[in-house]
Amino acid sequence: MESFRRMTAGIAGWPRNVKLFFAANLLYQIGGGMFSVLYNLYIQGIGYGDAMNGRVVSIQSLATACIFIPIGLFGDRLSRKMLLVVGALLSGVFFALRALAEAEPLLLVLAVCSGIFAAFFQVLAIPFLAENVKKSQRLALFSAYSSLMLAAQVLGSMGGGVLADSLQHAGFERVASLRFTLFAGGIATLAAFVPMLFIREDRRQSEPPKTPLAAGSGGSAGSEPAASPVSSSKVDEAQERSGRIIFWFVLAQLPIGLGSGLVVPYLNLYFTNRFDVSLTAMSLLISLGQIMTIISMLIGPSLSRKVGPVRAVVLFQMLSLPFLLTTGFTNILLIASVAFLFRQALMNAANPIQSAVMVDRIPDSKRSLANSLTQTAFMLGWASMGPVQSYLVTTYGDYWGYAITFSITGALYVSASLLYYFKFREPGTRRAKTALR
Repeated sequence: MESFRRMTAGIAGWPRNVKLFFAANLLYQIGGGMFSVLYNLYIQGIGYGDAMNGRVVSIQSLATACIFIPIGLFGDRLSRKMLLVVGALLSGVFFALRALAEAEPLLLVLAVCSGIFAAFFQVLAIPFLAENVKKSQRLALFSAYSSLMLAAQVLGSMGGGVLADSLQHAGFERVASLRFTLFAGGIATLAAFVPMLFIREDRRQSEPPKTPLAAGSGGSAGSEPAASPVSSSKVDEAQERSGRIIFWFVLAQLPIGLGSGLVVPYLNLYFTNRFDVSLTAMSLLISLGQIMTIISMLIGPSLSRKVGPVRAVVLFQMLSLPFLLTTGFTNILLIASVAFLFRQALMNAANPIQSAVMVDRIPDSKRSLANSLTQTAFMLGWASMGPVQSYLVTTYGDYWGYAITFSITGALYVSASLLYYFKFREPGTRRAKTALR
């Protein structure tokens, strides 16, 4: 509650641009929440099997991954506001069209198109927020942003499941109810571009990254460092250091994407196939997982202050592993539900802390690129794991297929956590100790 009070107390002081972006994101994520819960079931309802679901997820993720880097480069050079408006507008259009499509080629083409424009928000949201607040406000803002994003997804996923079931009780066929609900989700996503139109974008002022070079650049107050060969070499060295930092962030994100791609897009199928739950129960369960994640994200900044941001990330990720494995191996719905809720909350609670660590160590001129590269690594995991997941489930069945995929995901998460810890652990503390000697 103390974390919640601190967050809500700071909202009033946030800039107008941040509030407008939050309003846009609320609409955008409501539509996305409806699609994340119901679209796989819609594909099943119109006569396709698990293999088709795997192809759709893979091709959409691959399209998103391929566009991440160009969007990151454009975001560092062009108007982020303009790109976000285009992304919201066209994402909504293609979501709405996907709710009406049935032919396989059209399903795949629209998945590619919506994957491309969904990348705009994924890449540009964090750099956009970072440039609109002070450095000291970023961790609290990223936690609030991630919490709001999940809360909107809760509204979308819960509301979508309840709406689809209600329409079926009112006499709609299953496919018709899913189609109507998905189309409504597309309209909600489309509406996200309206608040973005009122954002005022100022000229960007780059800031130095949190690196030893930035801290030790020296020079007098009125000097012109750009004219000095020594300063020029320091700039080149800083650029090289930023490149190395980005590389390790990307490498640490790749196993997370691979593991997530085996499990997360198919959680709705996991509960409906293994336990035969209703659409309302399934959407309610996934929504509860998002609510628990919101709570854990509010706790995240407090844990980060106590143990350091990197240790907090690793603690959250490692604590999620027992619950992940329990979900994969249990045949009892109650146990699976509770384990799923805790895994969801703990694993995702690390996301805003990771974002704060990244923007703190990367200069503003490279933040969109850095975010796009890490998102690319993540989405490549989703793109490559779709066929693997569908093969394992169709070959080994609803029990062992999911048990194997959850186990592989656990091993990948462990490797990612260890890499992240050993490459990014407390560099500021070590530098401070060295300076005191």
